[in-house]
Amino acid sequence: MPAYIYPGQGSQSVGMGRALAAVSPAAAAVWQEADEALGEPISSLAWEGPAEQLDLTINAQPALLAASIAAQRALEAALDGTSSRFGPPSYFAGHSMGQYSAMVAAGVLGLADAVQLVRERGRLMQATSGDGAMAAIIGLADERNDDLIAAGAAAGIITIANRNSPGQVVISGELAAVEAATEAAKGLGARRAKVLPVSVAAHSPLMTEAAEGMRQALADIAFANPAAPLLANADAIVLSDGEACRDELIDHLTRGVDWVTAVETMAAAGTDTFVEVGPGKVLTGLVRRIDKDATTVAIDDITTEGGLELPA
Repeated sequence: MPAYIYPGQGSQSVGMGRALAAVSPAAAAVWQEADEALGEPISSLAWEGPAEQLDLTINAQPALLAASIAAQRALEAALDGTSSRFGPPSYFAGHSMGQYSAMVAAGVLGLADAVQLVRERGRLMQATSGDGAMAAIIGLADERNDDLIAAGAAAGIITIANRNSPGQVVISGELAAVEAATEAAKGLGARRAKVLPVSVAAHSPLMTEAAEGMRQALADIAFANPAAPLLANADAIVLSDGEACRDELIDHLTRGVDWVTAVETMAAAGTDTFVEVGPGKVLTGLVRRIDKDATTVAIDDITTEGGLELPA
């Protein structure tokens, strides 16, 4: 059974989605709808740059969502209603901002609503930047994560923002706390520890104000029930109805992303193929580290001059 997975911020790059839009009317239509919903050509920024503008949170998030849903629509067109190991999916799961893409793909949110919501999400997150920080910690045994957080907690607010794969986490919180934990990481056994070039403490309590802003933004948006099980970011529980999905988009700003548990949950339920629907191959690499028996397919790898070429 396949699962569709959707990347979050950091997977964007100039040119993403352009080749697919050139050969897939379904993909091109998504970009057009996103441009119209935002009142500006996000497609031009995604395809032509400049990178420093695309990488701004307020631009990266709607551009990534459009790229992922364009890939989704192209994939649906390639399947043309047939069943195969590439679809329809048994699960939907998004990584961080990828939850919005997952919800559009699952029929929970409309595309126009979603691109406007992630633009607002990006604005709210950017407005909270300043004393926040994040750091990537590589090669630390999972059982030492609590020690890592304890090492930073004396200096301020800190938490695990992303548990991406065994031995790979991202920490988030106040700058002093993140720096203290990063300095302690190698002594705890980490191979690498690096403060990331961001000032937004995503998936931490520092996002409380942004979460309240999203609560207000989401209040009048219609949410439908997902077409297939959609997993929550923090604990991989199934979001079975539209209201649970609404709560997820509020809560996940202040809670972490446990991608390990999400992949393990899908694999335990019989998922054997993970299709990364969107730009890049970040999630494909993480899935391979979590479940070495899984088959992984990235849309970027099967985009050809003739459209999507699904492997036999």
